[in-house]
Amino acid sequence: MRIVIVGAGAVGSYLAERLSSEGQDVIVIEDDEERAAELQDRLDALVITGNGASPTVLEAAGVDKADLLIAVSNSDGANVLACHVAAELGVKRTVARVEDPDMREALAGLEVDFVIDPGEAASHELVTLVRRSGVSELVEFAGGRLTLVGATVTQTSRLVGSHLGDLRRSTDWPWIVAAVVRHGMTIVAHGDTAIEAGDHVLVMVKTTDVDRAIQLLGVRHHTIRRVVVLGSTRLAELTAALLLEEGFEVVMVDQDRRRCSKLAAHLAKALVICDDPTNPTTLGNLHLDESDAILALTGWDEVNILGCLVGKALGASTTVARFNRIEYVNLLSGVGIDAAVSSRLIAAGAILRFVRRGRIHSVVTFKDTDAEAIELEVDSGSPAVGRTLLELGMPRGAVVGGILRNGQTLVPSGSTVVQAGDRVIFFAMPDCIGAVERLFGRV
Repeated sequence: MRIVIVGAGAVGSYLAERLSSEGQDVIVIEDDEERAAELQDRLDALVITGNGASPTVLEAAGVDKADLLIAVSNSDGANVLACHVAAELGVKRTVARVEDPDMREALAGLEVDFVIDPGEAASHELVTLVRRSGVSELVEFAGGRLTLVGATVTQTSRLVGSHLGDLRRSTDWPWIVAAVVRHGMTIVAHGDTAIEAGDHVLVMVKTTDVDRAIQLLGVRHHTIRRVVVLGSTRLAELTAALLLEEGFEVVMVDQDRRRCSKLAAHLAKALVICDDPTNPTTLGNLHLDESDAILALTGWDEVNILGCLVGKALGASTTVARFNRIEYVNLLSGVGIDAAVSSRLIAAGAILRFVRRGRIHSVVTFKDTDAEAIELEVDSGSPAVGRTLLELGMPRGAVVGGILRNGQTLVPSGSTVVQAGDRVIFFAMPDCIGAVERLFGRV
């Protein structure tokens, strides 16, 4: 597939790396010469310096022969214009990053096939993490019937020191560990995998068993009453508004006086404090305890890290940081930061789902691993139909974590037989994704 990406910021560069590593023909357009040169040095793709909404630049990128244009620059208007011009030139499909809700409502006739708003999606994820304090991921599949629960395993977890196959046979409810991230390395879990304290573990369960999964992981749940939001970014404001709707007490801390005045006007029920969000005295005056959560949502990773560490030291039970540089997640997991959110990963997941479309119902990317969780429908002509998962000989870097069949959910074992029309949720490393998709597709 030939894909043109406009904008090489956090989202665009990540998508370019991801898609080019899968063997897609990727062309990136970036107007910042220094950023374009840096990306060209580390990417197996063509990088063009120029205005991504310019017909001349788009023609040079061969957009008329492209299957997809993805416009993810920092300008809503430029993204919409790039899609419109590309469609006029003959591109088959377009995706635009648009954060302005008024602009999203006015897109009719402007040739934008799919719109993403990473901030809006991230705000909903943050509220979910507050409700389920202690977990790092809570992702629904199969129309909400199956849930992937992620957390850093503690020493008290039953998983520690046992082989997963033995432990599954000794429990009376269905669950399956999809993956383990240990010291930055991903292990796609199998029956002979042993878990260690400090591992980041992703476990698939029926949604009705989420509480059991949290207990299995050794996570201590805290009921959150008050949320302290650090920062005055758009994400901070969106999240605070949702939290207030959910009935949480909300405190916002930022040192920009003008932004604080706007927040106080827009969010009348929130307490807005104009001060350094990393100041121990400011946070200490809030008398934080186990019913408090810290959401560090400024635009600077370093400030978010320090804010979480200070909040945790002062007594907050739950800390969540927004990251631009995902490398920090591996380094700081379990060291004062309970969970992380990344707008670029949320945007990437939505776009990857659109790229793959067809039988693909959802695609989820993660913060500390290149693996993906993909939900797809089994084709009636698939070689997998009528065979057990054990007989399929799945690649070592992939595992099936759940199946939706005729409205019923299954957490499968090796003896589970695949049927046509099943919606299979599998977890796989990038080099295995194509093989698994072919396995469940038509011969």
